Amino acid sequence: MFRKTTGTILCPSCGRLTSAEAAECLVCGRRNPGMWGFAAPLRAIFGRHSFTNVVTVACIALYVVTLLLDPRAAFSARNPFDAFAPSNGALIALGAAGTVPWRLGHWWTIFTGIYLHGSVLHILFNVLWIRQLGPAVEQLYGPARLMVIFTVAGAAGFVVSNWSQYPLTIGASGAVFGMLGAIVAFGKKRGGIFGAMVLRQYGYMALLMFVLSFFLPSVNNAAHAGGFAGGLLAGLVVSLAEHRRETALDWVLATTCIAVTLAGFVLSLWSTFAR
Repeated sequence: MFRKTTGTILCPSCGRLTSAEAAECLVCGRRNPGMWGFAAPLRAIFGRHSFTNVVTVACIALYVVTLLLDPRAAFSARNPFDAFAPSNGALIALGAAGTVPWRLGHWWTIFTGIYLHGSVLHILFNVLWIRQLGPAVEQLYGPARLMVIFTVAGAAGFVVSNWSQYPLTIGASGAVFGMLGAIVAFGKKRGGIFGAMVLRQYGYMALLMFVLSFFLPSVNNAAHAGGFAGGLLAGLVVSLAEHRRETALDWVLATTCIAVTLAGFVLSLWSTFAR
């Protein structure tokens, strides 16, 4: 139904018309431009909708859902940092990360926890940073590679957090630090005066954010450090947009990240309400 294996398509690399069943693009020579018939739906996923907007909507929607699962908790804040905070039960139901769910075998929480937040200030700061850094990383690497960097960094942050024995933790801040790490990786790979400027500017920004986070309550600095390292390594591994256009493998990896995350939310709800 969704695959297009015959006729003409737009090549994912050069954007020119080519044949869906061609072994390589007739214009730029890219191998398998039809991506086994999935080129069109993948372009729809990553081309029509901004990554930044999709993640913003996902975080806000899930935050509202956690409040609705236990409305009384939202009005029991004891300080401004806890204003409109979901209950732990609601967060666990949707896939909060940490050693508690990890010991129960809920491996998927390192992915689902990225999109959950613990207060209105928590989600506000993270969404603002996502909207600030997302377009920059997307321009440097491409939308599919950005999805991979964001997911890998967020998951790596929670793996380090679990190793550091945080019982329950949530938030996209590890992925945010991962995007900073990816920009630092760009500066390292790009080199020259411009690369050095980017490396210095965003390296100092990451260091400043990391130091300031020690003065805020209930901040998971282990996830920040793990997320930065994950984003840095992912940025060093994947290609820059100016060096190589996104390939079928990049799109498949991005789609896998989305599928694993969605499956994680299903597994969280199933383990909570279907038992």
